Amino acid sequence: MENAIMLHNLTPEDLEELIRKVVKEQLEEFRKNTSTENPDELLNREEACLMLKISLTSLWNWTKKGKLMAYGIGNRVFYKRGELIQSLVRIN
Repeated sequence: MENAIMLHNLTPEDLEELIRKVVKEQLEEFRKNTSTENPDELLNREEACLMLKISLTSLWNWTKKGKLMAYGIGNRVFYKRGELIQSLVRIN
């Protein structure tokens, strides 16, 4: 096991620092994956579905109804990340 940690030689402070380091790394990875720094980033249909947590059928229906704006090049269909976020409406 490469990632094994021997706890019996760690002080409580060392353990706390180790936990902080791992949590910080995980948060940074999460921020990279969910970043909205580039609202013009193009997402394919599968990526848009993953982002919105919907099926391809729902994505197609919402695009057809005009709730989402799609862009195309040849046979490829794309959605802008920022426009997907802006399409979300507050319920209450």
